[in-house]
Amino acid sequence: MAKNKLLRMDNIGIVVESLDEAIAFFTEIGLRLEGRGSVEGEWAGRVTGLGDQHVEIAMMVTPDGHSRIELSRFLMPPVISDHRTAPVNALGYLRAMFTVEDIDELVSRLSKHGAQLVGEVVQYEQSYRLCYIRAKDGLLIGLAEQLTNK
Repeated sequence: MAKNKLLRMDNIGIVVESLDEAIAFFTEIGLRLEGRGSVEGEWAGRVTGLGDQHVEIAMMVTPDGHSRIELSRFLMPPVISDHRTAPVNALGYLRAMFTVEDIDELVSRLSKHGAQLVGEVVQYEQSYRLCYIRAKDGLLIGLAEQLTNK
């Protein structure tokens, strides 16, 4: 019997308080809104294990079309836990990392949306400049500017 083969990673899901603010934030990074809608009903709850649910979703896609973030805002059942302010060494999913052309310019634009640097922009050897930022709603995002092969 042949071993099942991984085809691709479709998306990463992030639960947010405000879908509009999250869409604006990720649009500012450079992702494009691919679609928006809602998912509700018992069938969806069978997938998530939450029972009857109602969720607003937005799918954001990277410029190359290969990577997506699914933003979700739960209307029912209500959110019961919040991990956004956990330190970067907490167990579980940490952050999404994006490679950008000009890290300083993007940090400046994102700060106008309420984002704040977690530490500082640092350089790793002659390869990358890196930083973590927290969006206004607490989401942790990594930015990387490749210095070689420019």
